[in-house]
Amino acid sequence: MDIAYLLQLQDFRAGIQDSLTPLMEWASMFATTYLILIPVFIYWCLEKRRGLFTLLSYCFAMLVTPLIKLTACVYRPWIRDTRILPAGDSITTATSYSFPSGHTTTAAPLAGGTAINAWEDKRTRWVSVLMVLFILLTGFSRNYLGVHTPQDVAVALLVSVVCLYAAARVMAWLAEHPEQEDWFLLGGFLICWAGIAYITLKPYPMDLDPQGKLLVDPRKMMEDGYGDIGKLMGFLIGRFVEKHWIRFRPLKLSWKSVLICLAGLVPMVLLKQFVRRPITGMLGTHWGNLVFSILYAFYYIALFPLVLKLCGRSAALGGEPAAAKA
Repeated sequence: MDIAYLLQLQDFRAGIQDSLTPLMEWASMFATTYLILIPVFIYWCLEKRRGLFTLLSYCFAMLVTPLIKLTACVYRPWIRDTRILPAGDSITTATSYSFPSGHTTTAAPLAGGTAINAWEDKRTRWVSVLMVLFILLTGFSRNYLGVHTPQDVAVALLVSVVCLYAAARVMAWLAEHPEQEDWFLLGGFLICWAGIAYITLKPYPMDLDPQGKLLVDPRKMMEDGYGDIGKLMGFLIGRFVEKHWIRFRPLKLSWKSVLICLAGLVPMVLLKQFVRRPITGMLGTHWGNLVFSILYAFYYIALFPLVLKLCGRSAALGGEPAAAKA
């Protein structure tokens, strides 16, 4: 049934001469490359706790997703059925097992957390609507492009909802028990290493094609897992450093502060484009992806906030004690 649905979408693509394919590829690309810039901007410039909530839910999803992927080891649709022909360039970005959809578990926590935050103010509820629509577009794009089945997307949405709920509960608990945060950070860091050990040491399917070659190389499938878990590790390390030695407050909203924070987002884009490859070249794709993700998350959680503070640009946002303590 899932393959039949993808074949129907494939026929639809052919019928409209792939006219929607660029839009669907853009949605997938934006979800994994640029969407994170929105909660990071909120964290730096608007409200620290709201930004942390969204980023924490995203990092939770980045831990859970590879653990499920590398446990279930579900092959991609075109491996399961050779009639499936992924659209455009999408097959090059589909680099791990199929279940659940990693693009969806990236988009849903980031856009979902932003939507939850925006809904609290009637003036910004239109942002919530846009974010929810983007989540749906991203999930559908993975089916439309032929790289994920409907169940891949559905479970990814469920995982994202659970991670958003877990992040909200953690943030509320830490607000009541701030003295426990270091233990939470340490526990999360140890869980990340346990996850790395699990995906490294567990057995994987070794199915062969008619020519005797592996249908899927497990070592290649593990690359994204190392990188995804590294995102949570970088968040935890950055949060510990920021909490104890930086303690920045978001900038007051002004044209100057907006320009400063937008400038801080530029290195995030450049890091992905120009730094990841040299690091993976030196350390290998597994450890290189892990180290890059740690550095990337550390930059937006602690390093750029330190730059803001050293430049004398940070200031309290409305004198909210919880935000200041966070």
